[in-house]
Parts: sequence; structure tokens; C-alpha cells
Amino acid sequence: MTAKDDGSDKEKYVDLFLKIGLDERTARNTVANNKVTSNLTSVINEAGVTDGCSRTIGILLYTVATKYPGNALPHRPTLLQYIVSSKVKTMSQLDAAFYFLGSTGLEKLDLNKFEEACGVGIEVTMEDIERTVNEVIEGNMATILELRYRMNVGELLGQVRKRMPWADAKIAKHLVDVKLYELLGDRTEADDEKPSRKKKEKPAKEKAAPVATPGKAPEEDLNPYLIFPNPEENLKVHTEVPFSDGSILRCCNSKVLLDKHLKATGGKVLTRFPPEPNGYLHIGHAKKINLIIAQAMFIDFGLAKDRDGGCYLRYDDTNPEAEKKEYIDHIEEIVQWMGWKPFKITYTSDYFQELYELAVELIKRGHAYVDHQTPDEIKEYREKKMNSPWRDRPISESLKLFEDMKRGLIEEGKATLRMKQDMQSDNYNMYDLIAYRIKFTPHPHAGDKWCIYPSYDYAHCIVDSLENITHSLCTLEFETRRASYYWLLHVLGIYQPYVWEYSRLNVSNTVMSKRKLNRLVTEKWVDGWDDPRLMTLAGLRRRGMTPTAINAFVRGIGITRSDGTLISVERLEYHVREELNRTAPRAMVVLNPLKVVITNLEANSAIEVDAKKWPDAQADEASAFYKIPFSNVVYIERSDFRMQDSKDYYGLAPGKSVILRYAFPIKCTEVILADDNETVLEIRAEYDPSKKTKPKGVLHWVSEPSPGVDPLQVEVRLFERLFLSENPAELDNWLGDLNPNSKVIIPNAYGVSSLQDAKVGNNFQFERLGYFVVDQDSTAEKLVFNRTVTLKDSYGKGGK
Repeated sequence: MTAKDDGSDKEKYVDLFLKIGLDERTARNTVANNKVTSNLTSVINEAGVTDGCSRTIGILLYTVATKYPGNALPHRPTLLQYIVSSKVKTMSQLDAAFYFLGSTGLEKLDLNKFEEACGVGIEVTMEDIERTVNEVIEGNMATILELRYRMNVGELLGQVRKRMPWADAKIAKHLVDVKLYELLGDRTEADDEKPSRKKKEKPAKEKAAPVATPGKAPEEDLNPYLIFPNPEENLKVHTEVPFSDGSILRCCNSKVLLDKHLKATGGKVLTRFPPEPNGYLHIGHAKKINLIIAQAMFIDFGLAKDRDGGCYLRYDDTNPEAEKKEYIDHIEEIVQWMGWKPFKITYTSDYFQELYELAVELIKRGHAYVDHQTPDEIKEYREKKMNSPWRDRPISESLKLFEDMKRGLIEEGKATLRMKQDMQSDNYNMYDLIAYRIKFTPHPHAGDKWCIYPSYDYAHCIVDSLENITHSLCTLEFETRRASYYWLLHVLGIYQPYVWEYSRLNVSNTVMSKRKLNRLVTEKWVDGWDDPRLMTLAGLRRRGMTPTAINAFVRGIGITRSDGTLISVERLEYHVREELNRTAPRAMVVLNPLKVVITNLEANSAIEVDAKKWPDAQADEASAFYKIPFSNVVYIERSDFRMQDSKDYYGLAPGKSVILRYAFPIKCTEVILADDNETVLEIRAEYDPSKKTKPKGVLHWVSEPSPGVDPLQVEVRLFERLFLSENPAELDNWLGDLNPNSKVIIPNAYGVSSLQDAKVGNNFQFERLGYFVVDQDSTAEKLVFNRTVTLKDSYGKGGK
């Protein structure tokens, strides 16, 4: 495919790639790369699967298209037939095939040796892998118990691979992790301490996991969702709730409850993404969209998609005073922008009637009571582990008072409904949590029907059950609430979802908490919730970061329970560069223009040069080039000129030559200075139309489109880290750590004329300057560009 193909041709390729099981984002990213599109199309035709194939085969075909050794092309059809017939069906077999064929080159292929080298016909069952993993763990037991989580897992996996070279590496890794957790339990602080003898060793570099990068299969890395069980397995006890009297509640579903659940869901995985509509999502709500929400989205929506299930977008709207319609609208829009499609959109308030009826049932069963303690009294009694004076009031009395609360007959703040849990527990979240409180406030979604509202602790687990959620996923700070979650579902006798907590994403040089973000916005340290310096998804989008890059970043982090790790923001920038380098067309902009008059070119000469939109553009791809006027007046960056030349300097200087990118060499013949004899006003130069001059320096530039007419004037906003320190949240005076240069506005930059038709949200690479996006502040009179990231990538040189 060439760049001359129109939109319909591209859609044809997208449809073809979807048929072999690629997801839509991977298919569209592939179409953006001409070479990979051509290779993959040829592979599909050679394999004879133009009508489609399974996703497993499709991923292998994608890998052939991107990694096949070029010196063995005559043997590629043979390999493809082995793949289509499922004789070569794992990534480890395919890697072995690449190595064998690369070594064979153009020589005649010995099929017997090929099959032996690739493990054709060897069947490895899950039981085989599990048995081998158990043997490896047993053989290394002494070392594992000594080193615990400092044990080199790669060494264990190497032993597994040596014994079973054709085992699925992802399954083996998952089983090793599970066995280590069963043996060692949760990580301790001691596990994360480095031995004193290793103090001088540099920490190992983490490898990023870009998605759908040409040359790398989109699912080559470990599937992060393998750690989660299937719905039919939810009969096991995976939570024990100890009580202060020594008894233990072992929470699990009965077979009757689970069968009822499976019948309702058809056995499908159902998850939920439950944001509170009381503030813009931030990139941790994707673990929960503050990168904490982009992470939650990736886990909640991603698990459902991976298992062909569905994910509810459920608004946790239990607090009518804090919720606003604008937040609700924003959340839905940002979820769609991130590439996720909800199975259903629901509200906790949709279930207010069912929640009320279950609260009545909770009272009837003796597990809830109406309390009249003030908030301060409740706090004091909890600190002292003392029961409320109203804890043992008669059930009939609590039922009547709760009805009075519902009817608005009790003043706000004079009564609450509390769950009767365990005030002497070691878990603070079992201290008779509040289930209902009185609020005479209309609800933005439910209207004025209710004056009592359920608490989060009461509502979220019940609604999980009512919606038949299979996997209830949240960040580790909610782990202590698991006991209350299961206690409530158990005493009500309703279905219990599988609960799993993961570590909350922490990114360097920023703050993630809603409280700190809110302060930055309300005190006007930044320009609103969508300020490009913030880690809100609204801010990241305005900065030009893409959903694909954000999801690739979150996928690369993985889903773990290892808390407290600070991830360098450079890792996110790496994924952004990876995508924009493939998708953002090139253009030239000069930030601080310095006028250069070319004296041997007539003022009215009409010259145009071809500039590449893409670095690998071929000469016959007309649409991959754009025209730039080249006149006798051009502008270069002021920083690309100096009066004193040196050997290590490649810019322009008196008597020196440089090449104007895509155009001609020029030589500085004269410098016009201001009255202070220091400020350079203008440079005179001569150009070499023969291009025989071959200077080393190559400069970007912008020309006058016609004599006496200024180039396209644009505003450019340069963004850097919002905070100077890696972890400002730990500082007492965290606002004092704000970077004074985090935003620099250049109001009068010059751009090439091809930019004049750019639209809000369009991404570009400004040559030598970085990646930029058209900002929403742009007008018909003037375009505004935000810098997304610079061209320099330091992630591979030590970024975490």
C-alpha cells in the first residue's frame, strides 16, 4: 500500500486485518505503516486466510510479517502452512522457526530437521507445565526460602524452559508467580530492601512494552489478565474475616448462588468501572483516569475484553452534594476517547430501591441498627473500640426509626443506619460502618425522591452483586475494606464477586491525589483541570498524548500488588514517542526567527521544494510530501547562528555553510548588527543551487511565501515537568517544588504554510523540536500548538 491509497483502500486493509483477529487499534496502527501493511497483506495471501482465521493464528501471522528473517523468504510459505495447520502454534515454536530458517537461508529446507527444531507434534498440557514448575520450585526451595522475592524469577523460568522448551512461556510465568505467592505470601518491607553487598550495583532497567510496534507482536509480552480466575471457579474461599471473639468467617459462594449467577451471565466475565462523578478523571483512575483512572480502565475494561465479557460503566453517585452533571458527561466522553466501550452505563442510584429493601432486611436479621451518635462521638467510640449505646436496641425500634428517616421525619445529622459488625476487630473497616445517612439534598440523577442515601461501603458491594459482577477490582488502599465487603454480602445471603486489589500507579514529577489536584486547580497554580501539565486524562489529551500510548504505558507497568513503586514519567513519554513517530506528519516551525536574506536569489523567484511528511517516504508517494516555498528571505532559529565558529558546532557562522533541510546549502557572507554591535538583526547569505557544497550542519527553516509577506505566525507552548522533584507528594511544601519553567509561551513563532489547515487535536512532529498538537485555544486568526514531548528519549538510558 502506498500513501496514494484513499480512505476506502485503508479501510479495506483494516477489515482484512480484523478478520485475522487483530483488535481495531492494532489494525489501524498497522495500516499507518506502509511496510508492515505490505508485509502482512502478503503473509495473509500466502497463508490463504483472506476470509479470516483464529486470533491465535492471526497473532503468529502478524509476527511473521514483522520479524521473519529476510534471507529466507523462499521458505516463508512453508512456515505459513505449518502455522495455519496449527503445527507451529506457540510463540516459542515460532521463534525457533525464525532461528532455524535464518540459519538455513536460501539452502534447501530439510523438513525433518525443521520440525525437530520447532517442536512440531510435541503436545504440552497445562498439567505438564504445572508439574515441571512444581519440580523447579521444589528443587530451588532452600534458595527461594532464603532469598524470598529477591530470588531471580528469570532463573526459575530458564530452568522450566530448559526442561520444557515448547511450554507456553506466559502460562509458565503465571504459574511460577502463583507458586511463589502460595509459598511466600505477600511481599514484606524486608523483601524490598537491597542486601548491603549490592549497594553499588545499578538497578536493572525495566523494558517498556509498546503495543503494536512494527517488528513486535502485539501480544508478545505476558498477558496481564492471566492472574484472574474464571467465573465458574468462584466457589473457593479466598477471603477469611477474623472476629474479635476468635471466630472466623470464611466467605465463599454456595453452589446454588454460583449456579444462579452463571445462569444469569452465561458464564461471561463482567467487570465494572465505578468512578465517582465528583471531579475530572486523572490518569491513575486508568488504574482508577488520573493515570490512576487510565489504569483502572485498562484493568476493568481490558479484563472484560480479554475474556469476551462486558464492563459496566457505573457512576458511584451516592453523594448528591458533590456530584455534578458536567463531571458525569466528562467521564463518559473520556472513557470513549480511551477506546473503551461500556457493556452498560448504570448508576448506583438506579438501585436505590433495592438497596433500601436490603437495608430493611439487614435490620430484620439483626445486622444493622439506627444510631444517634454525632460524627465526633462515632469517631471517639471507634478509637476506644466501644459499642454505641444504641447498638442493641430492639429490631422493631430500628425498623420504625429507619422508616422515619426515609420519610424525612428525622433531622439531618440526628440519625444514621449502621451495620452491626465488630467494634473490637483489628480491622478499622469493621467498626460498625455507616450504611445510610440523612441528606435533604436533591440527587442529580434520582431527583428528590430520597432524603436518605447509602454509603459507599454499603452500596458498592451490593450493586456489584446485583449486577452479577464476576471480578470486583480496586486499588490496594481498599484491601482492608474487603472484610466488610464480604461480611455484608454473606449476612444478606447474596452472590459474592471475586475481589482483587492491585497497586496504585505512582508517576514521577507529579501529584496524583484528587485533593492535591483540586488545590492546584482552585488556587490557579495551573490553568484548569485540562491543563496539559496535569496527569488528568483531559490534560494529557490536550497535551497531545494518545489513548493508544497511555494504554501501552499501563500495560507495560502490569497488574501487580507491589505497592509504592515510582514510575518515571519518561516511560510514558517513551510510549508517546513510539506512536507519534509512526503517525505524526513532519512539519517545520521556527520558534525564535532570525532573518536570512539570500542575496543571489531574486526576490520574485518562485521556487518550491518538496519536504517529507514521513521519514521513509518514497519518491513516487506524492501525498507523503508537502510543498514549501523557498524565497530569497528565510528564517532560521536564532540559536542556530553564532558569531564565533568552533569544530563541534554545526550551525551557521560568518563564512560558514549549512544545508537548509530539503532545500539548498547556504553560506553566511555578512552579518547585520544592531547599534549595540552585539544583537544580530539579519544575516546575508548565498545559496548553492547545484548542491555541490556538502556541509555537515542541517537546519530547519521557514521562508517568506512571497516577497515582503511574513510566514505563517503561530503560538507555541512548551511544557516541561510540573514539579522539580521526582516525588513532590512526599514534600511538606510540595507547592514550593513547582517548576517555574513548566510552561513557556512563544507567541510569534513562524511555521510552514502547510500548517494553516491544521485542526484542533492534529498531531505533528516539528523537526528538531519535538511532537506537537493543535490546542483548543486556536482561532481562525492564529494557531496554537502544545508540545507533547521532545524528540529526545532518555527512557532507554536509565528511565524507570
